[in-house]
Amino acid sequence: MSSAPAQLPYDQPGPLRPPPLLRRLQASGPIHAIRTAVGDPGWQVTGYEEVRALLDDPRLGRAHPEPEHASRTGESELFGGPLGGFDTEQADHRRMRSLLQPHFSPRRMRALRGRVETLTTRLLDELAAAGPPADLHAALALPLPITVICELLGVPYEEREQFRGWTQEAADITDRARSAQGLGSLFTYGRQLVARKRATGDADADVISRLAATDGVSDDEAAAMGMFLLFAGHETTVTAIGRGVLWMLSTPGQWRALVDDPSRIDAAVEEILRAPNLGGGGIPRYAREDLDISGVHVRAGDLVLLDTGAANHDPAVFADPDRFDLHRPAVPHLTFGHGARYCVGAPLARIELQVVFSQLAARFPTLELGCPVAELTFDTRTLTGGLTALPVAW
Repeated sequence: MSSAPAQLPYDQPGPLRPPPLLRRLQASGPIHAIRTAVGDPGWQVTGYEEVRALLDDPRLGRAHPEPEHASRTGESELFGGPLGGFDTEQADHRRMRSLLQPHFSPRRMRALRGRVETLTTRLLDELAAAGPPADLHAALALPLPITVICELLGVPYEEREQFRGWTQEAADITDRARSAQGLGSLFTYGRQLVARKRATGDADADVISRLAATDGVSDDEAAAMGMFLLFAGHETTVTAIGRGVLWMLSTPGQWRALVDDPSRIDAAVEEILRAPNLGGGGIPRYAREDLDISGVHVRAGDLVLLDTGAANHDPAVFADPDRFDLHRPAVPHLTFGHGARYCVGAPLARIELQVVFSQLAARFPTLELGCPVAELTFDTRTLTGGLTALPVAW
């Protein structure tokens, strides 16, 4: 462990290359003293086994007994600091999961696959008709996840421009006021949507309608859960599609490997989920009590960043971890978390990625990047940091 705190964010030589300092820290141990991007102290855990165990450790949580004095990771109102009530967060979390999980059951997700396939085919038909060159971000990576989550939740697709703007504002890690305004607008929109659902009376039409019709669920609670799903259900998948295509096309032999062997789609999706996040941040947690992490004493209230990206590149678990490789032996990555906080939307994300990359490889076998990697731009203001455009040709 380094003697002086490492300063986040780490310098990164390129979008496909890891921060050298992070890899040096990883080589020295699984936990490191850091300063966040806003200068607050904390700990960053980078080892696979340690992150996996701590993701499911009740001694860590998202709430803090004194939120105004807690270390922050950034300026996002939603992700930059503590969330929830310290005394109730574990019960609140169990309740939220119990309400959401039925809507993402294997049966419901299997029923959704056909619709995802139809939507993807339609978008790729339009892409083929327009011809190369194209922006795959605008043509596929952005509209597909938004359409899917809109249909699942019952959010009008024609309102996508305004709610996407609010989700991007809420995820702003650089401007607290902008983030708070976006979050407030998103919640207000959610409440209006719930009221519209109650007025229509079709309690089984979509997820938000079913939540609103659930006994004991208030309008505010239904709105909050619905808007959380709206944000998480499209923003992260947009990023995963874009970065997945980028890594597939920029790593010699990988696109051809999928084109030549479509049965590798599951392996391709898991590598797309594992590899692009090279680490350097982490899921924020706060110690609920004093605890020991790999010989380091962490005090109650300390910020602990569980760096799943770094853990997914732990050389003790993944051979040559910074190489993107569809032939990699299967090892469970931590992109969706682990244990009690495992992402309820993971099955949906996998379906979308499987469908997208299966159809892309089948219909565009000669797909290639339309510009050098160095010319690509990313949205550095928002938490997910996805591509702003993805030029391709075929």
